[in-house]
Amino acid sequence: MVRLAAISAGVAVVALLGGIWYASQPVDGGDKYASCRNTQVAGGADTIGGPFTLVNSAGETVTDKDVITKPSLIYFGYTFCPDVCPLDTARNAEAIDLLAEQGHDVTPIFISIDPKRDTPEVVGDFAANLHENMIGLTGSEEQVKAASQAYRTYFRAQPGDDDYYLVDHSTFSYLVMPEDGFVEFFRRELTPEQVAERTSCFLDAAS
Repeated sequence: MVRLAAISAGVAVVALLGGIWYASQPVDGGDKYASCRNTQVAGGADTIGGPFTLVNSAGETVTDKDVITKPSLIYFGYTFCPDVCPLDTARNAEAIDLLAEQGHDVTPIFISIDPKRDTPEVVGDFAANLHENMIGLTGSEEQVKAASQAYRTYFRAQPGDDDYYLVDHSTFSYLVMPEDGFVEFFRRELTPEQVAERTSCFLDAAS
């Protein structure tokens, strides 16, 4: 996949936000994933992730326990995103297929940060078009905000009319394990091969 040199309008890659510092440097630690980590989070990995309640494509209310039943790659975006979200989620879907070839079963998850337009049906269609196993989630404004805050992501709708507006948002993908929660994030410039390789390290370490 061609790397993007610039971020399109309507999307913000957040490197310093709300007291979170992401640094691309090795992390020393005593946990089982220490050798796999390529990034670090100020305050520690346990400051990201946590419970959420959202709505799936069938209109059912689900929690993180219902959704994250196996290793998962989570992305926060919106279906009206003109280019970045489709590219990022397609990259994740390709990484999922590469992992499947290695015998790893990982769930791709798309969480909308635009519940005003992203109904369960819209999110479901978006996810299904990207990968047959991708789970699309939306919810009320309060539910989406809570999920975003749990993962310490950023989003803000730009001025516009009710149907046509862009949403600034962070573009990290989060690797989450059912037993351990959040373990790593991936920047958008990584290739599918790089995401698959790094994810594989965590999966092997967990087994």
